Amino acid sequence: MKLQFEELKVWQRAVKYTRSIHELTKNFPKEEKFILTSQIKRAADSVALNIAEGALGQTRPEFSRFLSYSIRSAAEVVTCLYIAKERELIEDEHFQTLYEEAKSIIRMTQALRKSITPPK
Repeated sequence: MKLQFEELKVWQRAVKYTRSIHELTKNFPKEEKFILTSQIKRAADSVALNIAEGALGQTRPEFSRFLSYSIRSAAEVVTCLYIAKERELIEDEHFQTLYEEAKSIIRMTQALRKSITPPK
């Protein structure tokens, strides 16, 4: 039997995205290990972690709050991608691919959040 969050497509994509970010950081220089490498990997992990944490046994408002954290973490990943691009650690094409996937995950998370939040 799967846990509730394991059925969520956005969680599944977020978990796969962590692998893409991990692979990206393998090419970062050693001096970035405790700076940008650590930051982008933690932010990417937080996207999936917050979806999972919010989905289990939480009220709708609580789940919505955790989805907001997930969206913020994805925005942090995007900002790290821009920094990596600025430092010439990532090629434009690779940046664009990772950027588009982050945008898609953000949109999916926003849609999920909207679907569980009652209208005001």
